[in-house]
Amino acid sequence: MNIENVGTYSNKINIADYISSKQARLYKIIPFKFEDKLLHLYSSRSSEFSKLKLELEILLGIGVALHFLDEFEFQVLLDKMYPSDRHDSRGKNTFYTGDPDLFLNSLIAEARSLESSDIHIEAYEKGCRVRIRIDGQLVQRYLIEKDKYPSLINKIKIVANLDISEKRLPQDGRIYYQFKETKFDIRVSTLPTLHGEKVVLRLLNNDSANIDINLLGFDDVDLVNYMEGIKRPNGILLISGPTGSGKTTTLYATLKLLNVSTRNILTIEDPIEYTLEGVNQVQVKDAIGLTFASALRHFLRQDPNVIMLGEIRDSETAHIAIRLALTGHLVLSTIHTNSAWGTVSRLIDMGVPPFLIANTLNTTVAQRLIRLLCPKCKRKSLFDDASFPKRYKSARKVEYHYIAEGCVYCHNTGFSGRKAVYEVLPVDEELSEAIKNSSFKIDNLLKSRKIKTLSENAFGLFENGLTSLEEIYALLTN
Repeated sequence: MNIENVGTYSNKINIADYISSKQARLYKIIPFKFEDKLLHLYSSRSSEFSKLKLELEILLGIGVALHFLDEFEFQVLLDKMYPSDRHDSRGKNTFYTGDPDLFLNSLIAEARSLESSDIHIEAYEKGCRVRIRIDGQLVQRYLIEKDKYPSLINKIKIVANLDISEKRLPQDGRIYYQFKETKFDIRVSTLPTLHGEKVVLRLLNNDSANIDINLLGFDDVDLVNYMEGIKRPNGILLISGPTGSGKTTTLYATLKLLNVSTRNILTIEDPIEYTLEGVNQVQVKDAIGLTFASALRHFLRQDPNVIMLGEIRDSETAHIAIRLALTGHLVLSTIHTNSAWGTVSRLIDMGVPPFLIANTLNTTVAQRLIRLLCPKCKRKSLFDDASFPKRYKSARKVEYHYIAEGCVYCHNTGFSGRKAVYEVLPVDEELSEAIKNSSFKIDNLLKSRKIKTLSENAFGLFENGLTSLEEIYALLTN
């Protein structure tokens, strides 16, 4: 311990002067007393006490004692002790003002400006918080005192035409947001939880002007294969991946290419996320019987060339989609599978005969969204091959990689923006035979066609320093 520093610290009057605002937010620590030549600090990182204690003692040159504080209480105290950060537009935690109209409007505008997809408003035993999803990850933005929470929830319910007296059952609604030239829809979902109702606002980006298939993330070979699939006059083109992997965006980018005056394009969606001039878009309304399946049956009477189905969810929808493809239509849709070839087994599980799949499936695509490292704070470091998953064998040697650090520009996440990675599999005669024979070992066929897998494309982003190993780790294990 540095004896000189002990004297310096003991002479401080304001407890907040012991730690700078930047140090407090970076290390998640709050000083609360100096006693027995030790600086006592609150921290919400209980699992890292020993490592944090050593690092702080080296940094400050004085002995420290760490005490755990609940995350919500910690954030409240942090903002009270270092209020200058509360007015920083990039700061993570500020307080709800108590004016539901003003707060809701500013919250939606902020989320929109940050290109957020969802706003989460949730209640817990000791307080409430607001988080927004940026680049696929939730980032905490505001804290709400418990007594002010109900007024905010009621305001959202009123605007979304929901029943404010119903707090026991989930509800779904919609808000049409308009401010100056900005117009878009917000899907509202309420859910009763242990300590109060949780609300999620899904911001639907109605503006399709910025969607460009050349900017989504296809490499040259994948893009050529994909374009060949959408040029065919009939058949099914399926895009697979988990929720939030960008499937819908890829579909809309495809529709923009197909949207010419000589084609009749119909879509059935839930919800309609973008509006496209020249495309006939239909919203699912389960309450009145307008489902995916019922809409598809009526589409045949509308003389369509191209049909976009938001998602193949069940056996009935899958069979109707197959029938539409057999009758000379190009059908675009999404499905939940882990790989491009996994789409085939998923359709078989839904009861579609293999010979029908072989005759209609023209292209199958798998995709994921990968977060890109923040260029302002990523840190270069030597790479150890032992960091790869145990069963993964890298095709090339990696000497250096980049680590996500976090800064005010990326909201301390270390990432800024996302890029899609694809696995595009055009179904030719040989693959059609494999489908008919229910043969799922096609590794050699993929290699002979130079088809890049999801893991290979994800590794390329890592190798070029655009993302971290942690971000693509799950794909490398597939």
